[in-house]
Amino acid sequence: MKVTKYTTLAFTMAGCLLLSSCDSFLDIQPVGKVIPNTLSEYRSLLTKAYQQPFNDRAICDMRTNDVIIKDDNHEQGVYGEIERWNDGSFKTSTYSFNWEVYYSIIYYANAIIDNKSKIKEGSREEIDQLVGEAYFLRGYIHFILVNLYGEPYGKKGAPQKKAIPLKLDLDLEAIPTRNTVEEIYTAILDDIAKARTLINKETWEERYLYRFSVIAADAFASRVHLYMGKWEEAYAEAENALAKKSSLENLNEADSKMPNEYQSVEIINAYEQIQSSSTQRACWAGEELRKTYDTANDLRLKKYFGEPNKDGKYSIAKADGSSKYRCSFRTGEVYLNAAEAAARLNKLPEARKRLLQLMEKRYTPEGYAQKKKALDGMQRDELIKEILDERARELAFEGHRWFDLRRTTRPKMEKTLENKKFVLQQDDPRYTLRLPVSATEANPGLLN
Repeated sequence: MKVTKYTTLAFTMAGCLLLSSCDSFLDIQPVGKVIPNTLSEYRSLLTKAYQQPFNDRAICDMRTNDVIIKDDNHEQGVYGEIERWNDGSFKTSTYSFNWEVYYSIIYYANAIIDNKSKIKEGSREEIDQLVGEAYFLRGYIHFILVNLYGEPYGKKGAPQKKAIPLKLDLDLEAIPTRNTVEEIYTAILDDIAKARTLINKETWEERYLYRFSVIAADAFASRVHLYMGKWEEAYAEAENALAKKSSLENLNEADSKMPNEYQSVEIINAYEQIQSSSTQRACWAGEELRKTYDTANDLRLKKYFGEPNKDGKYSIAKADGSSKYRCSFRTGEVYLNAAEAAARLNKLPEARKRLLQLMEKRYTPEGYAQKKKALDGMQRDELIKEILDERARELAFEGHRWFDLRRTTRPKMEKTLENKKFVLQQDDPRYTLRLPVSATEANPGLLN
């Protein structure tokens, strides 16, 4: 389609925007440039944005104890410094966290938002849906960026700290500067609110599950408020989502699917492929994580972990590096959002209810009975800890763990690798990634 020429231009220009202080981009007039006009062409533009790959959430799992990088020269060369929290390494082989891709996606979204009144040959409902998805996508990418490169919102003083550039327009000449964590979150919530006034598809058929929907907006709003520590809002939004979709895979059934498989009954949105073939190939499942599962009664143990090799190391069975496992939002997470927010509000019956509904589908009947008895005796703090532990087990290998550690306790972590101890201290500054060197060298102002 001709629109491909436009999207290629968009990608190039957007990348240049955030990586350098180039001369006027608007002077670039490539031969054959085609500007989208119709709904179909703008939908193709948004599809191009959806197709831009990134899996930094999986890479962040390498900074936890949930996974271990294989003792292989190639894998260690690419991911070893990340596993060791050695963010000052200048090894050229080390994986570079995304920056250009994220801002390219934001550029696509802005192109649709800025031209929403010019879209032709489509119904009002279809155009609204498209523009709503663009707002959602822009907010979601800013959310990922601020949780990679900004301090955790709930940390004292963090909302006023500089994080990332907020990009809400198509100005290709402005040299970007960083906004505060508070400003980024305010913009994210504003984008969610705008998306909700426009998105009209409650859910999508399977082939279009990567597109954002009404239920996805509920789930996203719940996650954002959870990260902000706004428990009333997080609980209400989670309940909104569960009122529309509450299905869970029952792991007691022989034909149950992996909960994060895109054909699972739990899937709300299948935008991201969290684990790529590269990350899948590079890692063993962490033994520290594996030991947190009830070996006799937790059905996820055999579902999420492969068979041990001759050295007793377990592969990750929850993903195979293919698009079969695409998941940005699913009901399992939403149950946990509701449970945690309710517990923090001291709504203990509501918290137990949502947690037990999930547990019933994850444990044997005997294990569930034991869990129910234990939960009934837990008070607020103990229940919150159990919910967070269950969250770690349930969402393992789905790119949540690092972000959850950041937003909660930012604990001390230790790793012994090649007979050497590496330590991430409590509240360590390395819980926030450094901005990419390529970006700060081109735009030194980003360091201010």
